[in-house]
Amino acid sequence: MTERPSPSPDAARPSDSEQPPLPPARFAYDRHTWKEIAHLLANLPLALLGFVYVVTVLSTGAFLTLTVIGFPVLAAGLMGARQLGKLERARARALLGVRVDEPSPLPLRGGKNGFFPQLWLALKDPVGWRTVLYDFIRLPWGILTFVVTLVSLFVLWPVLPFIARGLANADRAMVRGLLSPSDELERRIAELESDRGVVVDAAAADLRRIERDLHDGAQARLVNLAMGLGLAKEKLLEDPDSAAAMVAEAHGEVKLALQELRDLARGIHPAVLTDRGLDAALSAVASRCTVPVKVTVDLMSRPAAAIEGIAYFTVSELLQNVSKHSGAKSASVEVWRSDDRLLIQVGDDGRGGARLDGGTGLRGLADRLDAVDGLFVVESPQGGPTTVTAELPWRDRVPGQG
Repeated sequence: MTERPSPSPDAARPSDSEQPPLPPARFAYDRHTWKEIAHLLANLPLALLGFVYVVTVLSTGAFLTLTVIGFPVLAAGLMGARQLGKLERARARALLGVRVDEPSPLPLRGGKNGFFPQLWLALKDPVGWRTVLYDFIRLPWGILTFVVTLVSLFVLWPVLPFIARGLANADRAMVRGLLSPSDELERRIAELESDRGVVVDAAAADLRRIERDLHDGAQARLVNLAMGLGLAKEKLLEDPDSAAAMVAEAHGEVKLALQELRDLARGIHPAVLTDRGLDAALSAVASRCTVPVKVTVDLMSRPAAAIEGIAYFTVSELLQNVSKHSGAKSASVEVWRSDDRLLIQVGDDGRGGARLDGGTGLRGLADRLDAVDGLFVVESPQGGPTTVTAELPWRDRVPGQG
């Protein structure tokens, strides 16, 4: 077993705002240089469009604030400025290689919060106001970059790559400074909104799986059982021996149906996990694995039921992969707490080569852990061994929680 890691969230899941390094500017014109030149030449028309829009919106909104429609007009103008910011981010992404996170949308929710609270929310929108500032100061900059780039294209073309790089770097700084989400909280909101979709999709998939298992398994057996008992009832008087045989067969069907229902209940939430915790539950999972598994759970207390359930199903899925795909002779499971995180490490001495996109369900596990602010790291070189580390936020168990 390898040494327990404590993966850092920032190290294991890089932010979208981290930029790939650009090649250095040089005398030869490459595709990066041409993209920067195209961006600088497009600055003037887009800066003119943004400046006219901002001046029109601010002047009209300020004038109309003397009436009841001024503030709604200004709020609508700020929402339109958001769209201009979206266009500029897309242009910077395509031509300058700048990737900044999209700010989260305004939580207007179709009028449920009332007209005036929504109006105030739109009027104080920091994203809209920063975009207004961006478009307001861009006109002189757009004129400067257009003129310098156009003149250099004909007069100073040998050094134009260096000029374009300097001007484009200033554009990159403006985009990052004024068009990126306002702070870490803004980026976190957008991330949680994305994670909420993953949780909803995972819950829907689980419901479909349970419905399918009930329909194809226990329900089908119970239908056959009812039919068999009906036939046995008809033959009870005229052919007692056949009726007894059919009742015996129905008794076997009942046992199989009960076993399938127990397996299904274990797949939803095993009773041993609720009653005895992770140590006993993971030992039960390990006993069903096709290779010997050493289980070590080092926890002074039990985490919240939701975190405990995610940890159980994560280990269960990983051990199923060990049984089906690894070709291992032994495996190990370690669970421990590090500060406010619950760490899980599953390793095996199999053939290795496991990947998140390898079709073994690892991608789904990574998405589920990411949705609850967890981490999922796979180390599996060809030839093995494989070590999978999962990290979950620790939440204390509520007294009396099942």
